[in-house]
Amino acid sequence: MASISFEEIMFTIMSATQDTFKSYMNIELLAGKVEKRVDPVDSDVTGIVGVAGDRVGYIIFATDRRSAQCVAKELLMIDEADEESIRDAVGELANNIAGVFKTRYHEQYGSVALGLPLIVSGQLRAVSEPPEADENSSINVQCKGVTIPFTTADGEITIKVMVYM
Repeated sequence: MASISFEEIMFTIMSATQDTFKSYMNIELLAGKVEKRVDPVDSDVTGIVGVAGDRVGYIIFATDRRSAQCVAKELLMIDEADEESIRDAVGELANNIAGVFKTRYHEQYGSVALGLPLIVSGQLRAVSEPPEADENSSINVQCKGVTIPFTTADGEITIKVMVYM
């Protein structure tokens, strides 16, 4: 079996994110500068999907409430997005991005399994960072990985996709 580099994983996730938005919502996403770490992010809605197989890690999809509402309206084809719709849409989107990644990774490199998406909100920070005053609003994540920011040309939707593997 061929060995996969982290750069290949990163580009596969980048492509999977853009393809998922284009296929499901006809939305073009532009990728920003990749940071070689999982950034602390204060997110209104975050979808986390675990990856298992030859490589183990997480795909994390984080966005603000306004972007999450736009995604929910487009993905679910609804006029107004309530909290449940937003959670469903972000979970579905995170699951679809991870699913595209799984298909591409499996075709080239072997076995990949995905966990069910976990939807949370609040601050994500690296384990190595000191805790904030309100520790109840934090989720600790490993700090090795990448953060890929995406936005639409009009800035209506902004998201971050983080990969730790």
